Amino acid sequence: MERLIFDTHSHYTDDAFDNDRKEILDSLPEKGVALAMLASVDIDDSKANIELSEKYDWLYASVGIHPENLENTPEYAIEQIERLTKNKKVKAIGEIGLDYHYDGYDSERQIEIFKQQLDLANQLNLPVIVHIRDAIEDSMKCLKEFKPKGIVHCFSGSAETAKEVIKLGMYIGFTGVLTFKNAKKAVKALSEVPLDKLLMETDCPYMAPVPYRGKRCDSSMIPYIAEVAGQIKGCTTEEILRQTLENGKQVYNI
Repeated sequence: MERLIFDTHSHYTDDAFDNDRKEILDSLPEKGVALAMLASVDIDDSKANIELSEKYDWLYASVGIHPENLENTPEYAIEQIERLTKNKKVKAIGEIGLDYHYDGYDSERQIEIFKQQLDLANQLNLPVIVHIRDAIEDSMKCLKEFKPKGIVHCFSGSAETAKEVIKLGMYIGFTGVLTFKNAKKAVKALSEVPLDKLLMETDCPYMAPVPYRGKRCDSSMIPYIAEVAGQIKGCTTEEILRQTLENGKQVYNI
């Protein structure tokens, strides 16, 4: 089977894979997976992802601090992230961003850490993987200020926001949400994304596409997302997979 799938955002260090991580990862190339990016949520996860990526030639890692993981972030976290980027398997800073979804969030602290990581990525000439949830306005202000290269992942914004992201030269990643019946917003947003700025991702173990919705996701399910993307963009599943494979290589410099 030709390997055309690039899962540009995955979490294989997640507890959901503790019982069969090796079996799943060993099986993915024969299911068409060419490459996958391991997105990190804190310093420990960044280290674990680097370690995992070193076991598979087709796995790569990002390093960074997710906005929901700031509570135990040490003062010297940015220096730690910078040190971790020296590993040759590290291709991005992420996932970073803003998340105002749950009560009790500290927007000032989130913005501070987000900006520090955007600045570091620019200094190191690395792309960023950006997480935005219920924080579009502040996130876009930060992105317009730093103008990083990279990806807005698991895109949940409007078509207008998608246009703004594209104007900044960034890529946009879509997950299994695209296949959900109520995904009208994602469908509209995708219609504004040029093929050369589109990425496919699972965010596994989360966001499994229909017909696996609600189950544990893995990278082999990307063709279901690509099929829907192809219907929206007027091309075949294979064309979407080939284009997004190239796009992923481009953004991550692989």
